[in-house]
Amino acid sequence: MRLRAAAVSALILLGAGCGGGSEGTSTQASTTRSLPARASVPAGSLESIWKRPGADVGLIQGTSDYAPGNVRVTFLVLRSDGRAVERPRARVWLARTRRAKPFFTTQARLDAIGVPGGATAGDVTQLYLMRLRVPAPGRYWFVAEPAGGQPIQGLGTLEVKQRAAAPPVGSRAFPSRTPTIASTGGDFRRLTTSTPPDRELLRHSVAESLAARTPFVVAFATPKYCASRTCGPTVDVVEAVRRRFARSGVRFIHVEIFERNDPNRGVNQWVEEWRLPTEPWIFVVGADGRIADKFEGGVTVDELDPALARLVGA
Repeated sequence: MRLRAAAVSALILLGAGCGGGSEGTSTQASTTRSLPARASVPAGSLESIWKRPGADVGLIQGTSDYAPGNVRVTFLVLRSDGRAVERPRARVWLARTRRAKPFFTTQARLDAIGVPGGATAGDVTQLYLMRLRVPAPGRYWFVAEPAGGQPIQGLGTLEVKQRAAAPPVGSRAFPSRTPTIASTGGDFRRLTTSTPPDRELLRHSVAESLAARTPFVVAFATPKYCASRTCGPTVDVVEAVRRRFARSGVRFIHVEIFERNDPNRGVNQWVEEWRLPTEPWIFVVGADGRIADKFEGGVTVDELDPALARLVGA
């Protein structure tokens, strides 16, 4: 997944902004801050939480396609040297503006991405995950404070639109004629960038699975060209869950992201058909052809496994 606008805006603000500690702030930022601005921070506001003693840093967010309702958010808390903070829990406050009082508080948990012994996205093996209920469209701000150790606070934003770009839960899956081993004559170079090829995920198309009224999981992901620290080894996770549900009758499908598996050619027709604004994505689709669950960005076996259990009634 590419670095999202929300993460970029947070990092820009951090570069010009303020906080209770020196980590993540620049010399220029320190010299341009004024005492009146610091004194005017409203008590109990999100800004006051961010300015607590400790390092003030940026968040790299692994999700960005939000609509009102239940929202899944993943993120990294990065120290100024680029290393990720990996503590089991982080407390999170959500507000409409930085100067407003938080209206929602929750905890994010640190989840391992990928599978044991598998590849990871660079040096990242874990992501913070939280679920929120967002009441209406608009920009929201949040502060995440990992528990334990040296104090550190990260600032992020949620750009919540009236409708998400990707298909919502409850909508009908698009009957894409995604490529398969049969349709390509076994040309795995056209089918996947996984090495070795993920054969069991390439046997069925989305269109034929819908026609057969068979529940399925489809992962839109590019193992070779995963482009950021938050995307995770999505196909490895899907394959691990496929093995767990091998006798359930659920099909598992992998679809690459780029035309001819070449990032220089842009995204392929199947990504466009599903209106995916980012990558990777996983959709869980029931026998009725409707989307039962969806996951943007890095996902864990512990997240996907229960979604499949609900689908098959296990």
